[in-house]
Amino acid sequence: MLNKKSVEDIEVKGKKVLVRCDFNVPLADGKITDETRIDGALPTIKYLINAGAKVILCSHMGKPKGEPKPELSLAPVAKALSAKLGKEVVFAADDNVVGENAKKAVAEMAEGDVVLLENTRYRIEETKNVAEFSKELASLADVFVNDAFGTAHRAHCSNVGVTEYLDTAACGYLIQKEIEFLGNAVNNPVRPLVAVLGGSKVSSKISVINNLLEKVDTLIIGGGMAYTFMKALGKNVGDSLLEADYIDYAKEMMEKADKKGVKLLIPVDTVVAKEFNNDAESKISENGIEDGWMGLDIGPKTVELFSNALKDAKTVVWNGPMGVFEMPNFAKGTNAIANVLAEIDATTIIGGGDSVAAVNQAGLGNKMSHISTGGGASLEFLEGKDLPGIVAINDK
Repeated sequence: MLNKKSVEDIEVKGKKVLVRCDFNVPLADGKITDETRIDGALPTIKYLINAGAKVILCSHMGKPKGEPKPELSLAPVAKALSAKLGKEVVFAADDNVVGENAKKAVAEMAEGDVVLLENTRYRIEETKNVAEFSKELASLADVFVNDAFGTAHRAHCSNVGVTEYLDTAACGYLIQKEIEFLGNAVNNPVRPLVAVLGGSKVSSKISVINNLLEKVDTLIIGGGMAYTFMKALGKNVGDSLLEADYIDYAKEMMEKADKKGVKLLIPVDTVVAKEFNNDAESKISENGIEDGWMGLDIGPKTVELFSNALKDAKTVVWNGPMGVFEMPNFAKGTNAIANVLAEIDATTIIGGGDSVAAVNQAGLGNKMSHISTGGGASLEFLEGKDLPGIVAINDK
């Protein structure tokens, strides 16, 4: 879709290929608690191994802020990868990432071997995209492959800087899939195209709403951000989350939708509670929310309204939950949307950490066409922004 070189478009046999992966996995007591991101990287790594490349993997983990933190070492990832690939992944344990261990390990590689470098963010230069570290990383390799969509919206040494010093930069299967799904959904969708936006704040989704109103047939707004829209319609929202500075903006967006002939749907009833607590006294409010009560989920009539709007959709992009889905009593709206998306005959794309968590929590992840691996990156993509990590990949 974006006409970028993929890993299959480049010659890799016998070459040292530096691959930027997203191994930013959750750890507890030095053990990986969720291996989804490691599994996501396997197709590209296996392809390179089979094609006879010398595979050098790099990634960040957490926010060590430019200093070595043993608890954020990628050593456990090397172990997990070795088990999954059925071959030893040599871990280059250098606190400065490109050190003696890395250089020696790379020098000794045969075709099909795999080396993993230490956490790229152990180096303060990484997030500032300082040329010196980019050069060091590039010095290990002949070719660069970016397969980390989660950091594509940031220009760092390991995903952007390094491309200045290597002639060839391609994308791996994971990024390719992200570009295809998100890109087609926004720029070339099968219609009707419906976007479902939730989450707590309008302010964090302003540009997304603005951009999507140019593209979608229907825009559904739920979650905490809906109360600012309700207030803009003159309804009382009680003690619900409200961004008063954005009421005029919400009005503008509703006017824009009207002009463009886009259906913009906001909740018609709300599950409200006396306090922010799963066991709080709750009830359903229609036509506004009384003082002393706060909205924590969409109500049954809203579930029906939103579900009906989704039933005929051919492409759906969902970013952000419909309520406080972490609390079981206020997860019904979010779960209902997840269930509708699991059943409809449409391309369903889930982006953003909370929506992904909600879909997985409901056990419906495998029923969706595509689950985006990058929260911030997928949002910026939906905003219509160029992502530096994608721009840096060679065009076909």
